[in-house]
Order: sequence, then C-alpha cells, then structure tokens
Amino acid sequence: MLFQDIICRKRDRGELSEAEIGRFVAGLSDASLPAEQVSALAMAIFLNSMTAKETGALTRAMARSGQVIDWRTEALGGPIVDKHSTGGVGDKVSLVLAPIAAACGCFVPMVSGRGLGHSGGTLDKMDSIPGYRSKPDLATFKQVVKTTGCAIIGQTDDIAPADRRLYAIRDVTGTVESIPLITASILSKKTAEGAEALVMDVKTGSGAFMTTLVQARDLAASILATGRHIGLEVSALITDMSEVLGYSAGNAVEVAESVQYLTSPRREPRLDEVVKGCCEQMLVVTGLARTAAEARQRVEAALDSGRAAEVFGRMVTALGGPADFLERAGHYLPQAPVTLPVYPDAEGYLSAVDVRAIGNAIIVLGGGRRKADDQLDLSVGFTQVVPTGTRLDLQTPLCVVHATSAEAAQAAGAAYRRACIVNNDAPKDRPVVIETLAAAEEVAVG
Repeated sequence: MLFQDIICRKRDRGELSEAEIGRFVAGLSDASLPAEQVSALAMAIFLNSMTAKETGALTRAMARSGQVIDWRTEALGGPIVDKHSTGGVGDKVSLVLAPIAAACGCFVPMVSGRGLGHSGGTLDKMDSIPGYRSKPDLATFKQVVKTTGCAIIGQTDDIAPADRRLYAIRDVTGTVESIPLITASILSKKTAEGAEALVMDVKTGSGAFMTTLVQARDLAASILATGRHIGLEVSALITDMSEVLGYSAGNAVEVAESVQYLTSPRREPRLDEVVKGCCEQMLVVTGLARTAAEARQRVEAALDSGRAAEVFGRMVTALGGPADFLERAGHYLPQAPVTLPVYPDAEGYLSAVDVRAIGNAIIVLGGGRRKADDQLDLSVGFTQVVPTGTRLDLQTPLCVVHATSAEAAQAAGAAYRRACIVNNDAPKDRPVVIETLAAAEEVAVG
C-alpha cells in the first residue's frame, strides 16, 4: 500500500490499522516519509480525530521508536509514577510535586519540556540552578531516581524520537491542538520513561491551551481512554488557569518560590491546592493510599517533616547542582538587575486577568521563547503577584517586574496592567481544582 492510501483513509474518516500506524511511525523515525506526507496525515487526524484504539497504537509505536526504560532490574521497591501538565503561566507544580511524591514512597522519573509560546517550561526553570544537568545520560538518570526517588530531566535523543519529529512538523502546520496527537505525544514519553501510572493536570482558562472546559474534558477523556488501552493507570485533574498560579511567573523566580514552598509554611493557596491534589492522586492511583484523605495526610507529613525539601536538595546535588542550594537558593539563582512595582490605574477588586498576555509579557522580557532555539534570560519575570479577588488601592502593587533594564520593566509593567481588569464588585470564588477524573469514569472517545 502506498502511504498516500493511508492519508486518504484518514482523510475519508476511516480507522487506521496498527500496521498502518506502525508504518507511519517507522517513516517518522528514519525520515523516509517526507514532511509533506507527515503534514497531510497530521492534518487529516486533526480534522477527523482518532479512536482510543488508534491513539493507543500511535502511543505504543512512538514510545518504541527509541529506548524504553525498564525499571524492573533496579528493584526500586515502590511504584513508578509521573505527572504531566498541559502548561500555563506560573505553573511550578512539578518542581515541588516530584520531591513530595518521592518522600511519600513513589519513584518519579519526570521527563519534562521547555517552554514554547506563552507557557513556561519546567526544564527552563531547573536550568536556572547553576550546574544542574537537565540532560544526563540514561545511567545517571536511573541512578538518581533510584537513590533520591525522583529526577526532573529533559527528553533525550533516545526517548520517543518519532514524537520529536512529529511535534516539530505539527508546530508549523497548525495541528498542535489535535487531541489524539497531544495524547499520543504525552503518553509515548511517559511510556518510554517506564512509568506505571500517570496523573494529568489538564489546565483550562485564559492561560491554558485548552481555553474552555469542554476542550479540557475532551483531552482528559482521551488520555484516560488511551491509558486504558496501553495498560497505563491514569488519573486526571482539570484545573483553573485563568490567573497566574502562585506568587511568581518566570524561571528563576519560580524556582525561588518552589524552594519557599518546600521549606516554609507560606504557600500560595491555589498553587498549594493543585500540588496537593495531584499528589493525592499519585498516591491513590499507585495504591500507596486508599483514599484522598489518607493521601493528603501523608503529603502534609512529608512537607511538615522537611522530607520533601530534603529530597529536592538531594536531587539537585545528584544532578550537578550546588550541595547547599536549598539553604542558599537566593545566592545561586540569577537575579535581574532591575525590579519595578506595578500599580493599578484604579481602586477596586482585581476581577479577571488575561493570563496569556502575562505569559507573552515574559517572552518580551526575554524569559520565554518565540521559537525553539531562542536563548532565555532566566532571571526575568514577575513576583508578588496578587490573586484575583484582591481589594486594590493605588499604593498596593499588582506585581513586581524583574527585568534587565528600566525600559523593559516599564513596558512589561504596562502590559501586565493592561492584562488586569479592576471592578467595583468582588468576583465570585472560583475553584482551582475543577474536576478529578479516574479511569473508571472516562467516556468513549472517537
């Protein structure tokens, strides 16, 4: 069969066989398929979707296009579980969640990505730690997971290489938002890293890629259904991304907040709820806790005892960072030379925020990417971010800008101010964890 026939089958809303999907992935891996044909099939999938069976076959094939880590020889003594977020502004959940879960008995081999567009990347944040090796060799990765319980690294050349090529083509052909292709991209990497279970944090709101709740539910359902087809235990949370998550947004500034989260009781409430909600599901889905309430108690104990902070410090050191990073994070993290408070134009309640605009302001500051090979200034961003519902006066800043020049700070401050809506009436309370879905509750997809 010619590959054109496979494209036409999906164009005409047919279902692809496992063999046809395998041929597609093989052609991605060895570059025997030209970009034009890859683009055509990606667009056909974007327009006509895939069944959970098809998405599962694509996931398995892309995972097997590179090395699949087998943890059975490591005798870890605990479940292997990961968490993935669809991204947002100020989303530093992974930085604190991995060590908390490890302190509770999980092993977390977290393969993370860099930021692209308005959404920040976990790997860029970790790169603000001097000496931290975000792309270690496989032996080092496995050793760090075994000895500390977690490791946050980037996708290596050996992990799901077919996914890397497909994503690069999707990125320039308007097919990034395809739910089955997002699902296969996420789950192929998690399968390749050897995870037995996964907790998904699907964001919705003005700062999310899935801006509506319907879109977020569709993606969560796809991931749950596909996880069942490939034998991966999956739980999903749908969480709010209609304002910055936490007190900061940027790279180094988010690492600083993460250290504070792990070492002190001062935690931004919305961030705290997402972190603990994801951790609860990690313990429940792996069987380490019978109920969410029991899991919450274990998470609180890991934080209060300092065990989670200790795990984070040991992970940083094991991957090349400073041995005293936890104690002297402010000394090691890059600092922007200019800080500027941003005041509102009027008194009232902060009722809404255009989070995507704030993410774009970070890009303009130099802390985010317009294209994949952009070099970042890891020191810039926003701190002391006030949440929606805050009663504002003209002397209370909306945030503090960290920038490389006074001009850049002024421009970013103006962009931040424009992104904020101030009204006389207080907004209604909005939950940050909107829904929690388990595999047994998933709906049919495709």
